[in-house]
Amino acid sequence: MLKWLNQRLGKARLLRWIMCLYPPYLGAGVRVRHISADFREVRVSMGLGWYNRNYVGTQFGGSLYAMVDPFFMLMLMENLGREYIVWDKAATIDFIAPGKGPVFARFTIDQALLEQIRQHTASGEKYLPLLQVDIHDGDGTLVARVDKTLYVRLKPQARQA
Repeated sequence: MLKWLNQRLGKARLLRWIMCLYPPYLGAGVRVRHISADFREVRVSMGLGWYNRNYVGTQFGGSLYAMVDPFFMLMLMENLGREYIVWDKAATIDFIAPGKGPVFARFTIDQALLEQIRQHTASGEKYLPLLQVDIHDGDGTLVARVDKTLYVRLKPQARQA
């Protein structure tokens, strides 16, 4: 068990560094602050600078979306394992207040969601869970809400086993 935990902690740390150096994130000022060893929690932030400021001086909407784009998919892939196909299917973003400074997002998934996905996909059917993440500023003001629909399906060879 300790070996497994060490491997997972190493993988989470490595992914965090890779994501921080990923050119679109580096250019937008996105920082992956934390990825838990079990890939069930991720925290990201993005400062406000000349490189991600829009015409009216607030956070560029595309950068706000980019900051949260891949994480639910990555978290589900790591938690469900190689027997599953996991893709982003759709997303909507609701801009609620202007981002006038640094912004933050926290992603979580729990065991109940993983069990729900496994139950809905056990017979080989696709499942489209809707997950939500909020983006807040440093004062806790809600800046944007992002709804992500993911596509999840058990791979055919896993169903036969």
